Amino acid sequence: MSQTLAPQPAQAPPPPVKAGLGLAALTALVVGSMIGSGIFALPSQMAGSAAPGPLVIGWIITGVGMLMLAFVFQSLATRKPGVDGGVYGYARAGFGDYVGFTAAFGYWVSAWVGNVAYLVLLFSTLGYFVDAFAGGATAPAIIGASIVLWIVHALTLRGIKTAAAVNVVVTIAKVVPILVFVAIAAVGFKAGLFTADIWGHATQIDGVPLGDTMSQVKNMMLVTVWVFIGIEGASVYSRRAARRENVGRATLLGFAGVLALLLLVTLLSYGLMAQAKLAGVPDPSMAGVLEQQVGSWGAAFISIGLAISLLGALIAWVLLCVEILRLPALEGVLPTALARENAHGAPANALWLTNVCVQAMLLWTLANESTYLNLILLATSLILLPYLWSAAYQVLLAVRGETYESSHGRARDLVVGVVALVYAGWLVYAGGWQYLLVAAVFYLAGTVLFVWARRERKLPVFTTAEWVAFAVVTVTAVAAIALLATGNLAVL
Repeated sequence: MSQTLAPQPAQAPPPPVKAGLGLAALTALVVGSMIGSGIFALPSQMAGSAAPGPLVIGWIITGVGMLMLAFVFQSLATRKPGVDGGVYGYARAGFGDYVGFTAAFGYWVSAWVGNVAYLVLLFSTLGYFVDAFAGGATAPAIIGASIVLWIVHALTLRGIKTAAAVNVVVTIAKVVPILVFVAIAAVGFKAGLFTADIWGHATQIDGVPLGDTMSQVKNMMLVTVWVFIGIEGASVYSRRAARRENVGRATLLGFAGVLALLLLVTLLSYGLMAQAKLAGVPDPSMAGVLEQQVGSWGAAFISIGLAISLLGALIAWVLLCVEILRLPALEGVLPTALARENAHGAPANALWLTNVCVQAMLLWTLANESTYLNLILLATSLILLPYLWSAAYQVLLAVRGETYESSHGRARDLVVGVVALVYAGWLVYAGGWQYLLVAAVFYLAGTVLFVWARRERKLPVFTTAEWVAFAVVTVTAVAAIALLATGNLAVL
């Protein structure tokens, strides 16, 4: 099967990029793409799902699963230095051009839809200071979001390294408010509140019991599905790394730092307020919790921090958007026009296509009042399948023994790959079937670009196995369209 799906031999590869991104810039891409808005809403979301005991169990399971994915990206970056583009490159190398295309296209759509969500939430947050922005989907808010979008667009047109350098600064700036929250929460932490009902047997949220321990763990893990997206940020930029080994290091450093912040924010919050009360704090709940500790300046401080965080996440994801289009275009999986760079080395066509889509979706949210949560759920569902392909590729390499001539590390990598694959599969399941159906619609629409690219290079469009994959996508997309038309499926 894998031999049938092997990608077509690539034409002469482009010359390597001489000046690359260093460890700090790559790590900032990981942290910047992972820390967006999720961490600022975690205190109430977690309190509504699980008591402290089940919460710790859930974080251990989640941490191990995501650590295995981080190890997958680290291992593949080292063992397959010739494969660029992270989730796209691994899907293509392991399972063929069309699967690689779906990984790249799904990742791209996920990234720009996520940017719409960030812009909506950014101006919803600024509504704390300016009433006209309240809710994030008002006309003044959409106008403001559009201005911010095109400022970031202009910045990125000045070059990837310039935008990446700005991202480092913004990433540092948005971590500071989180560290301040952690410091204040540590001082105000009350062990008695934390242990009052540590397993959640007596606690009720809006009159509803939390359930048994395993139910709480499952509910808590459904929340964590959304907070680790972006762990692959450095691997997507592998081609622009100054040193290849820094890709794996940046992935692990970014993951470890973000996980530590997530644990501290959630666990310390349980020692500041009773769980039922904490669950009722409106988002961004970190602001409400800090306000209860230090007064109104705390809410304003966290709101500013969230605004900076969202701006940083926007910059990081714009960078990932254009890179995930550029590399497939260089390799004949997307039209070559998307790989063209301007005088500053920025893929201008890919950037224009991305931000025109963001602008169109912003106008859609104004007309349809799409919620931030719906946008995030759609964006996340589109990015989970590429994770699964990456884990499957590591399992494939280990089973074949490819790159393991001395057998050193093969058994370890097989175990890591299998655990990561199971966890990625669970993430896809937890994301919800309705979003997978809508993802198929995007894949089917995007296949036009794949066909264009293959015709452009005078290559066969599909192999036999890829025709089967395309048929599955088509049938699923048709079913989704039928359900959408009858009102039985709605995601926006």
